[in-house]
Amino acid sequence: MTLSISGESPRVLAFGAYLKNRACLIEDGKIHWSPLHGDLQDPKACQALVQSIRLMTHNAGGAIDLIAHDMHPDFFSTVLATQLSRSDRVPRIAVQHHHAHIGAVASEYELVGPLLGVALDGSGWGGDHTIWGGELLLVDGFKSHRLGHLQQLALPGGDFASKQSWRMAASALHHLGLGHEIGKRLGDRAGLKNAEMIKFMLDNKLNSPMTSSAGRWFDAVSSLLGFCDDQIFEAQAAQLLEAGAARWLKSNPQSQGSGSARVTNDLVLELGPVITQLLNDYPSEIDRLAAQFHLDLIDGLTAWVMKAKSQYPHINKVCLSGGCFYNAILREGLKSALEAMNLQVYLPSGRQGDCGDSGLALGQAWVGVQYLKIGDTLV
Repeated sequence: MTLSISGESPRVLAFGAYLKNRACLIEDGKIHWSPLHGDLQDPKACQALVQSIRLMTHNAGGAIDLIAHDMHPDFFSTVLATQLSRSDRVPRIAVQHHHAHIGAVASEYELVGPLLGVALDGSGWGGDHTIWGGELLLVDGFKSHRLGHLQQLALPGGDFASKQSWRMAASALHHLGLGHEIGKRLGDRAGLKNAEMIKFMLDNKLNSPMTSSAGRWFDAVSSLLGFCDDQIFEAQAAQLLEAGAARWLKSNPQSQGSGSARVTNDLVLELGPVITQLLNDYPSEIDRLAAQFHLDLIDGLTAWVMKAKSQYPHINKVCLSGGCFYNAILREGLKSALEAMNLQVYLPSGRQGDCGDSGLALGQAWVGVQYLKIGDTLV
C-alpha cells in the first residue's frame, strides 16, 4: 500500500476511535499500528494511548506533518491530539467518524476519485453535532458530503439505550405512533413502571437525542421480536437477531423481502414501514420475521444507493464499512445486490483492520494524506 503525495510520503499520526482504540502512523507510505488499547472510557486504555503516541512520535524518522483525530470534541483522543498539536506545533485535522470508516476501505484498495460510501454502525459524532450511524456519503478524498441517512430514532436515556434494547423497541413504537402500546408490549419484560417512564421521556423529549444509527434499529427489532431486551455484551441483540434470520434462511434460501422500506427524495431511508409489517405479523415465526427484516433492509439499502447513483451516474465504486457489516447476511446480501447493479463494491479485507472501529485510525490517516495533497494550510 502506498500513501504518498507526488512521490513524497508525509508522516500522519492518527489517534483512532473512542471504542476499540488503536492509533497508527503513516510514514514512508507504510502503516505502523499501535497495539489495541480498548475503549477510551477506561483510564487504562487512555494511558495506553498516551504511551503509544509518545513511542510512535519518538520512533518516527522525522517530524510529524499532520495529526488526525475524531471530530467529537470531548473524546480523550481529541483532547490528547489537541495538546500534542499545540505543544509540538503540528497541524491537526478532525475527521468525521463515518468518513474515516469509508476512508479506511479506500486506503486499502488505493481508490482514487469520487465514490459512494455506506457506513452502518452504532454511533459516531456527526457534522451536525447529532449521533450518526446509518450514512450514505459521497467521498472524494478529503471531502465528504452526507447524501442521506437512515430514518432517525430517539435514544431514550442516551447511550444507556444501546445497552437496553427494549428502550429502542419503545422508541420505534413511539416513532410509529404506537406509544400507547409501549406498556402492553414491553411492560412484562422491562417492568411496567420502567416502560411508562420511557414513554414519558419520549413523549416529552427528555434526554432522548435523535440518532440515525443502524445499530439501534437492529436493537429495536431484536427486542420487538423477542430475541433480546437487555444486552450483556456489545451487539448481542443484533447477533441474536442475525442468528434467527440465518436459521430461517438456511431452510428457506429463496426468501425475499416485502419491499416495504422506502427511500425519500432527500435520500432518507425509511425503515418505519418495515417495522409496521413485522408488528402486523408478530408473533408468528419470529425467525422468519428476523429474516424479513434483513432482506427488507438489504433491499432498502440497495434502492438507497441506486437513487444516489442516479444523481452521480459517473460513480460506480461503493465502499461498505462500519460494525454492522460484521453481520454476514447484511454484508454478503448487500454486496451481491449492488454488484448485480454493475457497481464495484469494496469491503475491508481484514489485512489492515476490519469493518469495526479498531481500523478507524487508518481512515483518519488517509483523509489526512488527502488533505495534504491539496496543499492547504491548517490553523
